[in-house]
Amino acid sequence: MMASMADEDLATLGPAAEPLTPAVPPARDAGAVRPDAVPERVPERVPESGPAARWLTGIVIAGLVLAALNLRPAITSLGALLKEVRDGLGMSGTVAGLLTSVPALCFAVFGFAAPRLARRWGPGAIVCAGMAAIAVGVVVRPFAGGTPGFLAGSALTLAGIAVSNVLLPVVIKTWFPDRVGAMTGLYSMALALGTSLAAALTVPMTAALGGSWRTGLAVWALLAALAVLPWLAVLRRRPAGVAPGSGRPGAGEPPLRITSSPTAWALAVFFGLQATAAYITMGWMPQIFRDAGVSAGTAGVLLAVTMAMGVPLSFVLPRLASRMRHQGPLVVALGVCGLAGYTGLWLAPAAGAWGWALLMGISNCAFPLALTMIGMRSATPAGVVKLSAFAQSVGYLISIPGPLLVGTLYQHSGGWGLPIALMVGLMVPQIAVGVLAGRNRRIEDER
Repeated sequence: MMASMADEDLATLGPAAEPLTPAVPPARDAGAVRPDAVPERVPERVPESGPAARWLTGIVIAGLVLAALNLRPAITSLGALLKEVRDGLGMSGTVAGLLTSVPALCFAVFGFAAPRLARRWGPGAIVCAGMAAIAVGVVVRPFAGGTPGFLAGSALTLAGIAVSNVLLPVVIKTWFPDRVGAMTGLYSMALALGTSLAAALTVPMTAALGGSWRTGLAVWALLAALAVLPWLAVLRRRPAGVAPGSGRPGAGEPPLRITSSPTAWALAVFFGLQATAAYITMGWMPQIFRDAGVSAGTAGVLLAVTMAMGVPLSFVLPRLASRMRHQGPLVVALGVCGLAGYTGLWLAPAAGAWGWALLMGISNCAFPLALTMIGMRSATPAGVVKLSAFAQSVGYLISIPGPLLVGTLYQHSGGWGLPIALMVGLMVPQIAVGVLAGRNRRIEDER
């Protein structure tokens, strides 16, 4: 039996069609209604057992995995063919540099819009629209004609990725409230797998399809189009998306102000610093190895090893984190691996290259840990959507300067000593705020 929901929770979870079993809305004090509240809608009951419930849950899981697979290929496939794109479009070095740094900015800007969109249409509908936007943007941008069209198509793609980034943790919290760790692990593993596959397959697929960079980029739209299908099936059933046992805030409770929560700020800073470390690793680690005498081919394989570490660990780590009352020890363990990897890069980058690549791959698994904590630090789907949007949007804003600063330090110092010192320096506060974010508390307790 599902509990009735306040208007904000219901609007967050999405619109319903004709309800199977209407729920009686709770009595409300007129003074508690916010001016910006959307009209209250009556949810359907999602069957708790039986073939229909199992079928619908399976469709949601398929949609979750396919959506996660699409959150990075549009970015990593472009990185693999960036030289060909620049030559084909006559793109300046400045614009090419913008393309490599703009994803984090777009994730922040469009991520802030996700809660409002979810309140109006429901997270499932917005994730479906996000997958459609990725498919359209990926297939349009290579053929749009010139740099402005390519940038416009990229912006549409990144908008779809951004809102899905924010809302997929909400889908997990809504449908699987008792399996947040396991489902976040599945989601994170699929995201890491999509990233690695796009990085590894884009160039050979481009060659197999005739050698055109336009086709090599556009082919990834097929994966995004496939991800639309399960979400359409879910929307046709129009469930409220509320799992059994979902609670609601009391009618007299004040609205949640996410910016007043110390836990939300700790999570946002932790998310931003781990993203900074990941972008620095992806952008600069091969160059560090090459400057140390490692061949270009081997440097690329080392980066692939670092990325591939996220596939199994992203599945295991959230399950482990969900069983712990305090995730601080995991934060410390990942941070120590990062510190050891950076120290090795400074002392003996070529001699211990494989070890440093493995250590940095482990450290980069702070990302699925952050996603897991987002799902655990709120009691309701409404709280998760606010926390996810805040932590990811603020976090991606924090991550923007890091890779640029590393490049500046490298250029002006002529070596990797100062950039690596910056990486080490950023890892220390990442550990500190991660321990704060991992405390066993929820943002609703910090009103």
